[in-house]
Amino acid sequence: MTPSKDISRLIEIMAALRDPETGCAWDAQQNFASIAPYTIEEAYEVLDAIQRDDMHDLCDELGDLLLQVVFHARMAEEAEHFEFGDVVEAVTSKMIRRHPHVFGDEDAREAGMAKGMWDKIKAEEKAERRARRGTEAQGYLDEVPTSLPALMRALKLQKRAAQVGFDWGEAKPTLDKIEEEIGEVRQEMESGNEKAVAEEFGDLLFAVVNLGRHLGVDSEAALQQTNEKFRTRFHAIERGLQAEGKALGAASLDEMEAHWQRAKRDK
Repeated sequence: MTPSKDISRLIEIMAALRDPETGCAWDAQQNFASIAPYTIEEAYEVLDAIQRDDMHDLCDELGDLLLQVVFHARMAEEAEHFEFGDVVEAVTSKMIRRHPHVFGDEDAREAGMAKGMWDKIKAEEKAERRARRGTEAQGYLDEVPTSLPALMRALKLQKRAAQVGFDWGEAKPTLDKIEEEIGEVRQEMESGNEKAVAEEFGDLLFAVVNLGRHLGVDSEAALQQTNEKFRTRFHAIERGLQAEGKALGAASLDEMEAHWQRAKRDK
C-alpha cells in the first residue's frame, strides 16, 4: 500500500489495521475509551508545534490528530453507528448553518452576520441535540463539558455564569477572594484535615482563574509559559552545577538557589 494525499487511503489503512485476522493486534483490540487519551495527547502536541512555530512538526502532528478522527470513525462504523463520511457531513452542515452570511442566499449574504445570530444558531443546535438525546432540560452550566482540562473548564464555567450577570465585573474583588481562600487553606492546613485542604486548594485555584479572566489572561496559557520558564531556569541550575563538577542530587538548596537567581538575572 502506497502513501497518498487522498483521505480515502488513510481510511483504507485504518480498516486494514483494525482487521481482526490480518491487521495489527494492538489497533484491533482498541476501543473508544482506550483511544481517547491518545486523542487528547495528539491535540496537545498540535498546540506544542504551534507554540514552537515549527511548521514541519505541525504538519506531522495534524496528521496524527487526523488519524485519531479516522480511528474513532472506523470503530463507530464497525459498531454500525456512523462512518467517516457522516463525520464530514456533520461538520460541513454545521459550518454552513453557522455562516448564513457566507453560504446563505443573496439576502442573507447582503445582510451580513446579525448581532446575536451566532449565539442564536448555537442555542438552536443545543436544543436539537437535547431533543435527539431525549434528555431533560439541563442546568445552565451543564453545557460545559466535564472532560475539559480543569483550568479551561473553570474559565468556561465562569464566562458562562458572567453572561447572565453572576460576576463581579472587575478584577479587584477577585483579589480579595483569593486572599480569603488563602486564609481558608491556612486554616485547614492547621486543622490537619487533608480532604478539606484539597477542597480549599481547589477553591483557591478557581479564584485565581477568575482573576486571570478579569485581567484578560488565559490561565492555561499563562501556566504553560511559567512551566517552560521553570524548566529553562532549572536547566540553568543543572548546567551551572555541572560546570562546577557537581551533580544535582549532591548540591545543597543554597547552591541551587544561587544558580536559580543567576538564571533569573540572565533571563
